[in-house]
Amino acid sequence: MGSRFSDLTAACQADWRAYIEHPFVRGLGDATLDEGAFRHYLQQDYLFLIHFARAYALAAYKSRTLADLRQAHEGLKAILDVELGLHVDYCRDWGIAEEDLAALPEARATLAYTRYVLDTGHRGDLLDLHVALAPCLVGYGEIARWLTTRPSTVRGQANPYDAWIGMYESDEFQDAMHAELEWLDARLAEVTPGRFQELSEVFRDATRLEIDFWQMGLDRTD
Repeated sequence: MGSRFSDLTAACQADWRAYIEHPFVRGLGDATLDEGAFRHYLQQDYLFLIHFARAYALAAYKSRTLADLRQAHEGLKAILDVELGLHVDYCRDWGIAEEDLAALPEARATLAYTRYVLDTGHRGDLLDLHVALAPCLVGYGEIARWLTTRPSTVRGQANPYDAWIGMYESDEFQDAMHAELEWLDARLAEVTPGRFQELSEVFRDATRLEIDFWQMGLDRTD
């Protein structure tokens, strides 16, 4: 019997829960997160999205089938044509101009995670790259679902971060997450136990780097 994405999260359950339920995330839900911390995160997340787009360009290069090539193209197009624009608009609502975003230096946590993803994609195959990206795409969808089920999560105008939660609980994002899960499950079902162990290490490392990214926002570190 082959593996599934849920086996990856089970292999590093403590790290996965530490990422999904990080104090930064709890603060988003409880409306207690310091606004300066959120602004710092937003700015660095803009830089992350640029490298996320580069990762999809790499995925296109790594694709061996037309279906995978089309998937990579759609991912790249979605980031460049839709998500980055939405992010810029959202940052503007928080008093952060696009010119300021373009001039930002990358924080060490941003450098560490984005370069890890790109390095993993360069030295591995398409599945390695998708597994390295999964904590972001799948993780954010799971975080939104976790927040919406917590009794202490504040919704509506009483929470300045409600729009952020709404972005990732949206049907559009949840559909993209489920499409990625289907792709991952289909390919993980074919891997050997040894190969799954390699992928588990990639997933664990990427998850830990995502934890560091939350902490970077919380601490406002460069």
